[in-house]
Amino acid sequence: MEQKKVLIVEDEELMRSILRRLLEGEGYKVVTADSAELALQLYAENTFDVTITDVKMAGMDGIELLDKIKSLESYALVIIMTAYSSVDSAVAALRKGAFDYVTKPFVNEDLLRTIKIAIDQRELFNQNRALRRELNRHYSFSEMIGQSSALKQVFAMVEKVADTSANVLILGESGTGKELVARSIHFNSGRSARPFLAVNCGALSESLLESELFGHVKGSFTGAVADKKGLFRSAEGGTILLDEIGEMPVALQVKLLRALQEREVTPVGSSASVAFDARIISATHRDLEAEITAGSFREDLYYRLNVVEITIPPLRERADDIPLLARYFVSAAARSQNLPEKEIAPHALTALSRFEWPGNVRELENAMHRAFILSDDVIDVESLPAKVNKRGDMGTPAHRTLDEVERDHVLSTLSGAQDDKVLAAKLLGIDLSTLYRKLKRYQEE
Repeated sequence: MEQKKVLIVEDEELMRSILRRLLEGEGYKVVTADSAELALQLYAENTFDVTITDVKMAGMDGIELLDKIKSLESYALVIIMTAYSSVDSAVAALRKGAFDYVTKPFVNEDLLRTIKIAIDQRELFNQNRALRRELNRHYSFSEMIGQSSALKQVFAMVEKVADTSANVLILGESGTGKELVARSIHFNSGRSARPFLAVNCGALSESLLESELFGHVKGSFTGAVADKKGLFRSAEGGTILLDEIGEMPVALQVKLLRALQEREVTPVGSSASVAFDARIISATHRDLEAEITAGSFREDLYYRLNVVEITIPPLRERADDIPLLARYFVSAAARSQNLPEKEIAPHALTALSRFEWPGNVRELENAMHRAFILSDDVIDVESLPAKVNKRGDMGTPAHRTLDEVERDHVLSTLSGAQDDKVLAAKLLGIDLSTLYRKLKRYQEE
């Protein structure tokens, strides 16, 4: 595990020595500076996970140092040390962006715990930053796979709504790709450089969900050992996805409605409200209008969330997309395992296209990953799940020849591509010249 690096800024030699021994004993790599000016030089040449600085020092003080460090690295984690008599200056430092403060003389365990929390937060930030870079590469329109007219309507809606601030409600069965659409909206908007954060509203208890959304203050409940911002403030300038919004408890719906109306949240255990700037996208597989009638979802919240509605069609309603999706997932499986790609046999594509896929795109993805693992050079029907491989589902009696099955599949694919031969050749995984030869042969038969 990489050794974490801590910068200590303290003009008293004895205190610097005490802190160095304490932190090195805990496995940290420690760099010390006897002045804020030297600290800035070190900061310009190095990367530190945490900086610990005294407030009162000769020359530049700790508050001014904090300002300059934050100007160099906005997410820098700075812990302020101050005497009991100077707590006001520590509070001022918190307002300027300090991570936390400790009072001198400090308890070793308290200081170490504060550093540990800061390090954990730094790790989370680094992971989120790396994830955002990865998502920026993947969640463009090109990653929403499909050529069906139904999906093209979704593309058009995403393109229209992406660069607005309107709240969006995404509807669709489980596995249709609601989160993918939400991410596509975010990463094609002016907010793409800021966080995209998602929470499943049905996966947490009411109290945990409230804390996750709005944050909490230290000591507000058992286990609240530090302040927590919550998603609404952590996603500042970005986008929040409230997935499975239909599962949110009614009592919490009231608080969410107030937050959306006022554009501010109140952390658990606090009486002070904090403004936020984040776009809200919601998603659900439920019929929210039916939930309103049943009294389990608030009508006023529904209209607040549903400024723009996007409905994702189930896979059974866009069967034309299945061959393209299947090949995409096979390619992805090959890349993930660093193996050569495999072809999909025509009769396997026919079976895939005629199956209804109750689990939608997610089920198809799992099926193709399984087929890639179980097949040899070519993915045949025998590599597909048994329910997909049933002859009754395929509609291809055993006495039909392979040529007949292939002919039906080619013509069906061409029809689904609206006679676009270039697209049909791509969907079939063959050269355009090969497609022309097959079509000529079918006309002569």
